[in-house]
Amino acid sequence: MYIIIYDFGTSCVKTCLFNIDSEVELVGGSTSEYGLYLSENGGAEQDTEEWWQALCTSTHDVIKKTGVDPNEIEGMAFCSQMQGTVLVDDKGNALRPPMNYLDQKGYKEYKECMGRGIIKVSGCSLYKLVRNLLVNYAGSTSAKDPVWKYKWVENNEPNIFKKVYKWLDVGDYLVSRCTGKIIRTADSAFATFLYDTHKGKEGWNKGLVKMYKVDPNHLPEIIECTDMVGGLTEKAARDLGLVKDIPVFGGGGDTTFVNIGAGCTSPGDTHIYVGTSGWVSTFLDYQTVDINAMITGVLSAKRGYFNYYAELETAGKCFEWVMEHLALDEVGVYMDQLKITDVESRYMSLYEYLSDEINKVPPGANGVIFTPWLHGNRCPFEDSNAGGIFFNIRVCNGKRDMLRAVLEGICYHLRWLLECEEKKVKTSETIRFVGGGALSEVTCQMLSDILGRKIETLNYPQEVGAIGAALVVAAGIKGVDVSELSQSLVKPNNTYFPNFENKEIYDRNYNVFRKLYKANAAGFKEINSR
Repeated sequence: MYIIIYDFGTSCVKTCLFNIDSEVELVGGSTSEYGLYLSENGGAEQDTEEWWQALCTSTHDVIKKTGVDPNEIEGMAFCSQMQGTVLVDDKGNALRPPMNYLDQKGYKEYKECMGRGIIKVSGCSLYKLVRNLLVNYAGSTSAKDPVWKYKWVENNEPNIFKKVYKWLDVGDYLVSRCTGKIIRTADSAFATFLYDTHKGKEGWNKGLVKMYKVDPNHLPEIIECTDMVGGLTEKAARDLGLVKDIPVFGGGGDTTFVNIGAGCTSPGDTHIYVGTSGWVSTFLDYQTVDINAMITGVLSAKRGYFNYYAELETAGKCFEWVMEHLALDEVGVYMDQLKITDVESRYMSLYEYLSDEINKVPPGANGVIFTPWLHGNRCPFEDSNAGGIFFNIRVCNGKRDMLRAVLEGICYHLRWLLECEEKKVKTSETIRFVGGGALSEVTCQMLSDILGRKIETLNYPQEVGAIGAALVVAAGIKGVDVSELSQSLVKPNNTYFPNFENKEIYDRNYNVFRKLYKANAAGFKEINSR
């Protein structure tokens, strides 16, 4: 069974063609990039035409490379970035550039709504927060949340706002462009924090819609991630190089499918993801929240189940930054010798090379500690002003120490998130590690040592969200339970055990790491607050 999945990330789409049979086979993939445009007012926007061109380019490339007849493809779906805002007219056309999840232009709108009130929790009105928590165990506690993007357009671009037909997330827009049908999947509706998760009441909550002063006419029909939306339109098929009427499923967000692609579909299963962003997630058959640590149970693709999800906004992005700004001047000759033009291959080759270099530095990075908050932070503290720090650089330290410190800092923050999760739920002793970060054996062992847990990795760790989406589509076509399909087809390929000889040094650095935000919060605010 051939299924095509679009793994639609922050800066690129990877189009993946899978064959689902007795195992999950990645037949072929192709990556195409698009821009992320940051502005001084906190904006982070993208371009729908760049998105569509990337989809078309990568789809044509996959079909050409694999030689698979498009008539053999039985289904397709999107596994996409979440908490964006795409405002469309009644034809599904975007009325303005989409706002990425990193966009925080709506800070003023957020503060004016949530910052008022005599009694506050985490800087938010207790009254409004409690109303949200009663409905969906979540709350809009960050200026990056979608409702403030929506409200910013209402307040700052009234001529555009009056043309709005529906308010979509990224994946919903792409589904609409493929099918001509404007819907929202349940997981993207939940990400607005206007969705009721109570059994029998699932859907838009009228009270919250009114409280946030959202126009109910802008809210689309909600479907499940596992539902088939419709067939691929003739125009979309022509653009993509596919055939008309391929079934397009609802799909959903990256966080929605990664647990399925990781094989973590039994309650209590925990996985860690490191891509551009990072997270710790535990699969649950109930919903809970830790409002102080900004952790909540987000909807799973499987109805009635939740992913207890703690996020680090810049994980792999930190290593990408350090490669570009600290490493390339040292290894430029090496990259020239590779003569690699493909962006992904070039990135992975450099990642492998740097992993080898980092492995020459002892655990603890010779005392250097890095904080991975390059675009603020959300969990376990919300602060858009927070920034990255290289702490304790001394005369004896070099760039390799700093490179290792970046990876260790990411792992320290993931340990912090895991410990926060354990205050509310029981996490699994064995943790599945997925995403691009899991391609490095050095990083895998480092994570195992810092967490003190057994780590398992999988085949195709970068495509794990796409694999989850493919399994959902396959389960829908076959009429079987997606959890059973995931558990039967997704198996570990490598296991890492903690080296407790490194525990003392890692524990010492982690304890210092935990103190760095509190010690520098005032300085971050003084320098970075608007």
